[in-house]
Amino acid sequence: MRVVDAHCDAIYKLMKRSDCSFMRREHDLDVCEPTLREGRVSVQCFAVFLGGSPEAGSFDRALEAIDIYERRIVSPAGFVPIRRRADLERVIREGLRGSILTLEGADCLQAVPERLRTAFRLGVRMLGLTWNHANWAADGVMEPRGGGLTTAGRTTVEECMGLGMLVDVSHLSDAAFADAAELAARHGKPLLASHSNARSVCGHPRNATDDQIATLIGLGGMIGLTFVPWFLRNGGGAGIEDVLPHLDRVIELGGEQHVGFGSDFDGIDSHAAGLEHPGHFRQLERLLVRRYGIEKARWFLHENWERFWLRHLPADA
Repeated sequence: MRVVDAHCDAIYKLMKRSDCSFMRREHDLDVCEPTLREGRVSVQCFAVFLGGSPEAGSFDRALEAIDIYERRIVSPAGFVPIRRRADLERVIREGLRGSILTLEGADCLQAVPERLRTAFRLGVRMLGLTWNHANWAADGVMEPRGGGLTTAGRTTVEECMGLGMLVDVSHLSDAAFADAAELAARHGKPLLASHSNARSVCGHPRNATDDQIATLIGLGGMIGLTFVPWFLRNGGGAGIEDVLPHLDRVIELGGEQHVGFGSDFDGIDSHAAGLEHPGHFRQLERLLVRRYGIEKARWFLHENWERFWLRHLPADA
């Protein structure tokens, strides 16, 4: 069974280590060609993440990250870069492996529309406005102030919706989520949370509330459940089985066709037991089939994300 993973930070690791090869197993690289092959991952989203440092505001640094994605990941691994619907259709039809480029934190765009359009032309298809802190667009979820979207942030969300850039709410403050949801409803567009869990199951503020999950579902959006241990289980000590209560909660809220996975591999320094790298999607598959049956396991592992992207990726790009 093939797998879609909506979020990883392998680019960030490769930026820090010029000697690190995506094509072989490295001790500190979760996502690489061998582990993706082992886990039968057919589509992997790769985030451009520049960290919480001042360099996050550098568009030149973002361009360097995109170059690393193309030169050290896509080209040697033979991925199909997915920019439009036809690319994903080809990946599914021919049994190929594809990749989607995303931007985690809009700091580097600096509210400049030309930068947003350039990122889109270079293949970025999902934009998370913030990481955990506040920036020019919005407050992140860990910003004590808890503010919403700024005027520039609201304008950027609307520009994304006009371009066909999907807006990722995973790191937004609750107020910024509400602002983004209001704009999405007004424009008839979806939102997605690429790597978040259910806050009612595990109380970390990075997780989505029941109301937020219901809003994503109502907008025709998606939530990618993540394997970050402290987002899975209160008090830590998480294992692969701790994914299931989050999945159950989304299903209870009516989201069984609006949920998939967004691992956050390479964005974490410890792992849930049994989910240490993409190869372990095989173990998750067995767990899902046993609990939900083959058809729904397919929904969660790949079909829900594929259906969503086939509906919302640009027809031409």
